[in-house]
Amino acid sequence: MTQLSATGDWVEVRGDQLPIADVLAWAVQPSCGALNVFCGTVRDHSAERPGVERLEYEAYAEEVEPRLAAIAAAARERWPDVGRIALLHRVGTLVVGETSVIVAVSTPHRAEAFEASRWCIDTLKATVPIWKREVWEGGSDWGLCSHDVDEVADLAGER
Repeated sequence: MTQLSATGDWVEVRGDQLPIADVLAWAVQPSCGALNVFCGTVRDHSAERPGVERLEYEAYAEEVEPRLAAIAAAARERWPDVGRIALLHRVGTLVVGETSVIVAVSTPHRAEAFEASRWCIDTLKATVPIWKREVWEGGSDWGLCSHDVDEVADLAGER
């Protein structure tokens, strides 16, 4: 379900395919000449794990959308000219090639769109309680990049 935050940002965790075209159309604004979109997709390998067939994402669902909204709010503080922000992540089973996360940021100029988008995805990866299990040719296990979940406020000052 589409979840617009108090500032109108699109934040969502969902179990079905992410609506990339809808995000693109929604994020364009007349006052913004730049739209940067990052899509993370499932690849066929990870470190020491060739032949990845699928990823299984799990989330602490009650915390995901509030944290996504906090990321969007912090990005707006850092880049006040941001037009729209979309932060969407999938859960469930995804096969190679499917999109697992979308970050879209529109701004008046490209530099801010690039900077804000990169900061949003990096902060999402560090602060949102979503975990992935990798399934490959030799077995399955949690992703090798697992880490403790930070608070958004702890990273808000980093640029």
